Amino acid sequence: MSRLVSTESETKESENKKFKTSIVWKNVVLITTIHILAAYGYYLLITSAKWKTILFAYTFTVLGALFGITAGAHRLWSHRSYKAKFSLRVVLMISNCIALQNDIYEWCRDHRVHHKYSETDADPHNSNRGFFFAHMGWLMCRKHPQVIEKGKKMDMSDVLADPIVQFQRRHYYLLVLLFWGLTPTVIPCILWGETVRNSFFICVMFRYVFSLHSTWLVNSAAHKWGNKPYDKNIDPRENVSVVYASYGEGYHNYHHTFPWDYSTSEFGWKYNFNFTTLLIDLFASMNLAFDRRTVSKDNLSQRIRRTGDGTWRRVNVIVHWALGIVMSTTVLWFSYLLQYVLFKFNFIAF
Repeated sequence: MSRLVSTESETKESENKKFKTSIVWKNVVLITTIHILAAYGYYLLITSAKWKTILFAYTFTVLGALFGITAGAHRLWSHRSYKAKFSLRVVLMISNCIALQNDIYEWCRDHRVHHKYSETDADPHNSNRGFFFAHMGWLMCRKHPQVIEKGKKMDMSDVLADPIVQFQRRHYYLLVLLFWGLTPTVIPCILWGETVRNSFFICVMFRYVFSLHSTWLVNSAAHKWGNKPYDKNIDPRENVSVVYASYGEGYHNYHHTFPWDYSTSEFGWKYNFNFTTLLIDLFASMNLAFDRRTVSKDNLSQRIRRTGDGTWRRVNVIVHWALGIVMSTTVLWFSYLLQYVLFKFNFIAF
């Protein structure tokens, strides 16, 4: 029996050593195409879109990225860092469909594997394979055998036990068509007379690709650049730029050290920019979210002294929030400014 186990282990090890990155060209074509369509969408945004359309596209970006991914798939379903009532879970599920980053079950499975086997061959977006791979290249390649093997063994029973997750998984493509594509295309046309072309390319394609990169930065930049005040022995880092781009998900050294904390940061939202935590606390005040899990001060201080890199410091909350609001809305105000300049100097005419 022991010899059989040993043989199986040796076989898997041999297969892993023989593994070579294999490009999935249909994914390359698809990802390239959506970026081209998104670029065209931004061209339309600054040359012909109504101001309401730009604001609406940004609002839908926040709905998908903040509600659907960070507060929903990430903090609620992947880490069980808080609990949510049925009505809130429905909202988060719909927002997750808006984000279009795989259904909740698949997203959670990949994320749990990422945490358990971070920076190994079993990590779906292993940053040791380079910035581009961690950012988006992993979606263009066949998965490493270890990713598939560990993913199959990951316990996902708690996620599948949620009837909302089951419903989304059964009807995912229909829900995506409705909430990712149809809804943001139709609303601007009906409510303020935007063209179908502008609505689709701006509110669907540009908005979608922009939100993808906001999420991907957590996998790439937050694993490459920044400090490690909580655990210097792991690769995830505190990256303030990613914090601003992802509404509070860039406190990554803290998050990988204490993945069960619903805030994914030490200071919540009252002492640093963390819009997702503010949102969850708002839901809690409405009795829609509860059992928010946190790390005790004693546990935290002991961990900082034991494994931190000595860079821990408290930020200036006013400066942090001011920069956070400006940076997280850059695409909004910069687009308005660029559109104004082009119109003012007669580069375009509405």
